[in-house]
Amino acid sequence: MREQPRFFTSDLTVNEFLLVKEAGFDPLGLVVGSSIYHIGFQSRTWNKNQELDVLTQAMYHARELAMTRMEEEADQLGADGVVGVRLEVGRYEWGTDLAEFIAIGTAVKHSEGLLHRAPNGRPFTSDLSGQDFWTLLTAGYRPLGLVMGNCVYHVAHQGLANWFKQIGRNQEMPNFTQALYDARELAMERMQTEAERLEAEGIVAVQLHERSHGWGSHVIEFFAIGTAVLPIREDHQIPPPSLVLTLNDPLGREGGNRLP
Repeated sequence: MREQPRFFTSDLTVNEFLLVKEAGFDPLGLVVGSSIYHIGFQSRTWNKNQELDVLTQAMYHARELAMTRMEEEADQLGADGVVGVRLEVGRYEWGTDLAEFIAIGTAVKHSEGLLHRAPNGRPFTSDLSGQDFWTLLTAGYRPLGLVMGNCVYHVAHQGLANWFKQIGRNQEMPNFTQALYDARELAMERMQTEAERLEAEGIVAVQLHERSHGWGSHVIEFFAIGTAVLPIREDHQIPPPSLVLTLNDPLGREGGNRLP
């Protein structure tokens, strides 16, 4: 008697779902991890560029908790990994110093039972879309894990004398330039360190996000995130793309105004 297909939930689009299946993986279910975290306070010097390491650590640890709990849900489902991972930060009126960190994705398992877990034995995580996941595997690579790095940085205020000197002039602001450059570099370095721990060959689909999170205009978190990958074969060729004529109406269902 044929085994009854297992019911699953997924936040993958139809195209993503079909390409994940084409890559040899079956969706098992939507997995979620969250952490409501109290973010402490750190003093800063008004006219000094500096990292606020207390805030940096708080933001990193909260995301790590959410990610770990999502991985645990995937592990309980017997998944090889989680694809399409999203990391979100939400704030609520009932807690000005509280933030909810959420990790969400679709747990998947190889349909033929081939093990695709991370080197540490945990399910791999990836923020790649279903299309990118299929392309990566087709090209001879596999995801090892979602890697991230962050830095909460205080950008120094400009003195009144310097402000008057720059009125009406086009010129670089070296103080601001260096502060933003240093903060991004720290976030990128920490992301790369995570990938090296996984023994990855590289990181794909890197994104850099900058948000203030309500700390004021001169305190910014720089957040770098990407998927660490490793080659699984020497041949990295994919089939050449083919031209496709779309049948979608660019003017939409209503048709819009058409020329006669």
